[in-house]
Amino acid sequence: QSPFVESGGDLVQPGGSLRLSCTATGFTLGYYAIGWFRQAPGKEREAVAAISQSGDTTSYIGSVKGRFTISRDDAKDTVYLQMNSLKPDDTGNYYCAAAPSIVSLSLREIDHWGQGTQVTVSS
Repeated sequence: QSPFVESGGDLVQPGGSLRLSCTATGFTLGYYAIGWFRQAPGKEREAVAAISQSGDTTSYIGSVKGRFTISRDDAKDTVYLQMNSLKPDDTGNYYCAAAPSIVSLSLREIDHWGQGTQVTVSS
């Protein structure tokens, strides 16, 4: 059983928006920093966004800055990724991951991986 339930992936036209959700099952989300990763066909998995355990610190890769926003609602054990102004290069399978800290996420020292939700940006 996946430690996360991910949803929100879809086929969307360029310029459109999606909101991905990632809900923890079987553990308390609030103890972890959470990251969103994506993997396109034939490419390595890359980190897209991260949020600290407290929610005070966020980070993004350069290509999504100003377009994507990561947030968390610990009362719901859920992390969100709001994605606006989507581009074809944003296409991929998006995974959430839990780690002890943002530094751990950057080092891929992941405690829990989700199974992914597919985002396709195409006209």
